[in-house]
Amino acid sequence: MADRRQKRAPREVDTSRPSTSRVYGFMLGGKDNYEADRRLALRVLEIMPDAPQAALANREFLTRVVRFLAAQAGVRQFLDIGVGLPAQDNVHEVARSAAPGSRVVYVDHDPIVLVHGRALLAVDDRTAIVEGDAREPEAIIDDPETRRLIDLGEPVGLLMLGVLHHLADHEDPSGIVARLMERLPSGSYLAVSHFHNPADHAEASGQAYAAEKLFHESLGTGRWRTRAEILACFDGLELLEPGLVPLPEWRPGAGDRAKPGLAHHTVLGGVARKP
Repeated sequence: MADRRQKRAPREVDTSRPSTSRVYGFMLGGKDNYEADRRLALRVLEIMPDAPQAALANREFLTRVVRFLAAQAGVRQFLDIGVGLPAQDNVHEVARSAAPGSRVVYVDHDPIVLVHGRALLAVDDRTAIVEGDAREPEAIIDDPETRRLIDLGEPVGLLMLGVLHHLADHEDPSGIVARLMERLPSGSYLAVSHFHNPADHAEASGQAYAAEKLFHESLGTGRWRTRAEILACFDGLELLEPGLVPLPEWRPGAGDRAKPGLAHHTVLGGVARKP
């Protein structure tokens, strides 16, 4: 039976090809996906049965990071690159629960994310969603909506969760981070979550290699990097405790629900401050 939701897809959305945002949303229990996304998600689950737990851990990491930045680090403006489909506890909601008036610019290049984001995330004059690609960092910073909401004279929380592993080595992900952080003032923070190939864990490493092969076949993207490669994204910054760790281990909270499994070892996260 044909997927009826394909008939209601925005005109610019190609429903015949899977989308990283929609597959991630599927893992979180979202409904904004199509047959191609579900086919890929089911193949991922064959390799990584606990992938939904990894997706949940990433979402909970985001929540803890934003809460820390707003409540403890004094950050009042956030730039979320690769926001993905709206879900529970979006950045502006978490930030404002700790610091009312916080400003947020969401950035993505997926058409369906932009459609849903403009409806659900750009809720007032202190939030905006910008069409942009991490590969063009200067265009993101210089976008009129970014400049309207982000004061480059004050600290910024730069969120790049689940983004850099979709950049190929020749696209220089650590260099892209450096170009972004160069434009942000001292006292700004960088948060990253990234697919990881744990060389010291044979089973998880094999899972990472299989997933990387599948992603390249289906999406043309996806890189499970070594710890050293991911750490390069924080060059020149002060990495906060507990460092670069599996997501559930970064300052865990009492309300966390993600259960550690094999995928626990294949996604790392960290937060760093620009001195």
